[in-house]
Amino acid sequence: MKLFGVVAAVLVVVLCAGGWLLMYATGDGSPANSRPTAAPQAPDEIRETVEKLPSTPEGELVIDFDEEKFKDDETRYAPGTWATDKIFAKGIKNTITGFKFGVDEAAWSIKLDGHICATTKHVTADGRTAVVVQPYKRKGTKDAGICDEVVFFDLDTGKKLWTATMPDAKTAYVTNTNLSMTRGTVAVAWGNGSVAYDMSHGKQLWKSTDVSTCEDVGFAGGRNLLVLLRCGEESTHAYRVQKIDPRTGKPQWTYKLKDGLSGVYMPSSDPPVLAVGAGDYGVTDLITLDDRGRHSATISMRGGRFDPMCGDSFDGTQYFGVMENCYAMVVGNGQIFVASKADGDIDQAENWIVGFDAKTGKTLRKFDGRPLQPLWPVKMSGDKLLAYRPSSDNIGPAAIVSIDPATGKETPFLFFNLPDDATRMETPEWSDILVEHGRAFFSPRQLSAPDSSPHDPVRAAVGIAPVH
Repeated sequence: MKLFGVVAAVLVVVLCAGGWLLMYATGDGSPANSRPTAAPQAPDEIRETVEKLPSTPEGELVIDFDEEKFKDDETRYAPGTWATDKIFAKGIKNTITGFKFGVDEAAWSIKLDGHICATTKHVTADGRTAVVVQPYKRKGTKDAGICDEVVFFDLDTGKKLWTATMPDAKTAYVTNTNLSMTRGTVAVAWGNGSVAYDMSHGKQLWKSTDVSTCEDVGFAGGRNLLVLLRCGEESTHAYRVQKIDPRTGKPQWTYKLKDGLSGVYMPSSDPPVLAVGAGDYGVTDLITLDDRGRHSATISMRGGRFDPMCGDSFDGTQYFGVMENCYAMVVGNGQIFVASKADGDIDQAENWIVGFDAKTGKTLRKFDGRPLQPLWPVKMSGDKLLAYRPSSDNIGPAAIVSIDPATGKETPFLFFNLPDDATRMETPEWSDILVEHGRAFFSPRQLSAPDSSPHDPVRAAVGIAPVH
């Protein structure tokens, strides 16, 4: 049985002895819990949680999940990390497991028909999400390795709500399948086709599997549904982005990108934000569009100063759906927040976050990390940015902080210390970092045992909650 709650006791000593104790109020002097709350959402809308500042920033361990029984040199992919107000859930290989907070044993476990092929970060307001699976049943046949099963499930209960088989998905693999959700709709694309399902019962709404000069690469969901199209021959790819009606699949506008791009990601559908790369330089520019699909601004990422960490999330491979994943970038409240690369100077801030205006592309404000403590954007919470700052020495606390983009002022959200062997969880390059319903979660995207103890359990997730 794991020991929960030890983080809080250690933290009290660190806060007092190390001079970390800060006045717990918002930047303008108003009470910390006076933040606006989110407007009520329909159950099938994509969740947009406005976090309420906890009564104390002192954190304690409430999730400590180990994966066991590793074989020599085994790596287990762990795509999919979700949380609600009741459950933390994690996907590993062919299983999704849910945990209640402060309880060692799993609350539920979903054994899938095969390995997870694609996941989505989106969750409905009532706690449902989806994965794409590669069924085992076709092993040994010409269809082996095809990712054509969609599973829609409830995070709070672990109940499978429906399962659907994607039509004509003979070329859907873990390397090219992208999954997303918008209100009432689950959408999947795999290059040679796409399909959308109604959330309520899994009925197919539309499909696009006809022979065409353009391929459906992937979707960006959330408030709207965008699709990325790749057109032309392999050597002369041209990209287009369309906003489509999620219930019919019909385009509402089309934006044509310039030729010569090596890759395109869509980290936000509202406002539409495209992260594009030219050549072998990763993301070279961010492009923003207005609500009618017209160009608003281009923000340069060239020169090596910024790295939004788009796409490559499993040791450089593009597996499990990459279209919306830019791990060091957050979009919201009319701004784009991007983390810089590490500075490398021990006396200077390790890195910083810059806020850009989504309409004009102009730099609005810079938020500095600290020496040996980078600052990573995590999510928008209403009009505030939540960011993660690791500990510099594993003695002083790590922190989730709430930043007011209008003033640049920082308010403590959670202070805590992660376990000693959880340091790899502290960068979005390797780990999913979530904040949901007042709790912070850290979970690597792939797991392997150290060479010194290849058969020992491997820490798969850590969760921190305010001390009650």
